[in-house]
Amino acid sequence: MSHSHFASRLPQMTRRESLKLFGLMVAGAAVPGLAACTSTPETGTAALQNATPQVGHWPTTDIQPIVLKGYGKDPNLIIPPTSPWPKTLSEAQLQIIARISTMLVPAENGQPGALEIGAPHVVDEWISAPYSGQQRDRDTILRLLIWLDDEAMLLHSEPFSALDNTRQMAILDTIAFGTEDAPVEFHPPAQAFNRLRTLILAAYFCSVPGSKEIGYMGNVAIAGDYPGPTKEAMDHLDDVLASLGLAEYA
Repeated sequence: MSHSHFASRLPQMTRRESLKLFGLMVAGAAVPGLAACTSTPETGTAALQNATPQVGHWPTTDIQPIVLKGYGKDPNLIIPPTSPWPKTLSEAQLQIIARISTMLVPAENGQPGALEIGAPHVVDEWISAPYSGQQRDRDTILRLLIWLDDEAMLLHSEPFSALDNTRQMAILDTIAFGTEDAPVEFHPPAQAFNRLRTLILAAYFCSVPGSKEIGYMGNVAIAGDYPGPTKEAMDHLDDVLASLGLAEYA
């Protein structure tokens, strides 16, 4: 698949739409179980250097963090703010993330996949935001994108996006199953890929199609009186309270 052919398929997304998904991912409230996205483990350069021997060709490029003013804790709700930061991924970088998005959550049976809901644009929004957690992810993911192109050039003399599906999958298979299954030289990109995968999946499951796929209803009005939680939910709550020694206060 050529770079130019795949580039034409990258869907457009308004800034309002990408910021909306960005906000849902930060809040961690749109989809239960996405806490791994809202937390930002220290997977940047320092952590990877400390965790693994420096072998292979993990990039040592000096990636400067973005230093800009964010929205702040008390934004003006009367006058809509302009976007305080630019998105920073290049078209070539977006193409790599777009290809990975398609592999992780392809469009099937009329259901849009991660590419179609705009996951590459949301990742761009995420790593361009000038907050500490997002900047750690920026460092990690930009190094991964450099590594993927370097690996593709070493093996096939072409950048990652220019490779066919089989060759792309072969490269990703070396880093997609965690550090336990990867040779030591692939530990840094394996850790970085895990973070990128988390962000792509979080963007998808925070979208309307993704949340519907897992049965998340959102804020749906209930006709009549509130029926209260189910027995299963109450039993679970009682078990948790008991395990914490708080049952007597319930």
